[in-house]
Amino acid sequence: MGIVLLALAGALAAQEIVIPVKVSLVHVVATVKNRAGQLVGSLRKDDFDVFDNGVRQEVAVFERETDQPLSVALLVDVSGSTNQDLKFETDSAVRFIRALLSDRNPSDQVALYAFDDLVTQVHNYTHNIVSLEAMLRQIHGSAGTSLYDAIWLAARDLEMREGRKALVLVSDGGETTSKIDSHRALEAAQLADAVIYPVIVMPITNDAGRNIGGEHALQFMAEGTGGRTFMLSEGAQLDRAFSAIITELRSEYLLGYYPHDVPLTKDRFHKLEVKLKSPELRASARNGYYGEAEANAGSQPEPISLKPDTRKKH
Repeated sequence: MGIVLLALAGALAAQEIVIPVKVSLVHVVATVKNRAGQLVGSLRKDDFDVFDNGVRQEVAVFERETDQPLSVALLVDVSGSTNQDLKFETDSAVRFIRALLSDRNPSDQVALYAFDDLVTQVHNYTHNIVSLEAMLRQIHGSAGTSLYDAIWLAARDLEMREGRKALVLVSDGGETTSKIDSHRALEAAQLADAVIYPVIVMPITNDAGRNIGGEHALQFMAEGTGGRTFMLSEGAQLDRAFSAIITELRSEYLLGYYPHDVPLTKDRFHKLEVKLKSPELRASARNGYYGEAEANAGSQPEPISLKPDTRKKH
């Protein structure tokens, strides 16, 4: 069924020592809406202000409705709790892939991941709709839910890819077996410059019967990357959510700047803020990136001991 991707121990060990690297150009992808919640796609560079650790930056790169290649990691929850809606979810995901890739930039590509207690890359990045559809219709799973592991691993795969990047995740929001926590998963997405779009299908609408902790973590990660969370009470609403994601991906602005006069702190994380000069408009963009810290400062992340799962996934 694909390549099992839970050989996390070595990858995490390699991340334990972080050396600050000077960032020459920072890219920020943003979407803009008016007070009515409608997307606005006709703005100019001068309509935006970008702040890095509170200091206004000069926008050096600006693209509207960018034609830069798009890489989308589609993550589908196949744990036992999603069995009831899995067929509907995969049917809707097929329509999403067709709409996203048909008659568009041939450089746009989608990779498919499935996760239960394990995370599997079912298909690597491709523009081949037929191949993606065939693999998507074969996915199945059981047992626990490694939600944060899935985001962490997919984000690491995205990090070296060029252009715009997004993680689209279909899940009931449950989290039971991850070795990575939500903060490390968000950090991986921010390091990859990837926007997270969680699509949460709630089998139970009462808060008392749901894993709202997982839902809140996904909302936190979406906000931190400039994405948007979709909360659905039934699978039939999936098509509308996927359609809205495609519309946003096709209405993005790409802003780039060379950091200057940015005050450094002990934290490698730089706070980003994108503002519009018009008070009638609001931008959604990631809230920061990892760059330089004060010299000889910055705490190292706590080491995580992980044992690779040696079970085979079929």
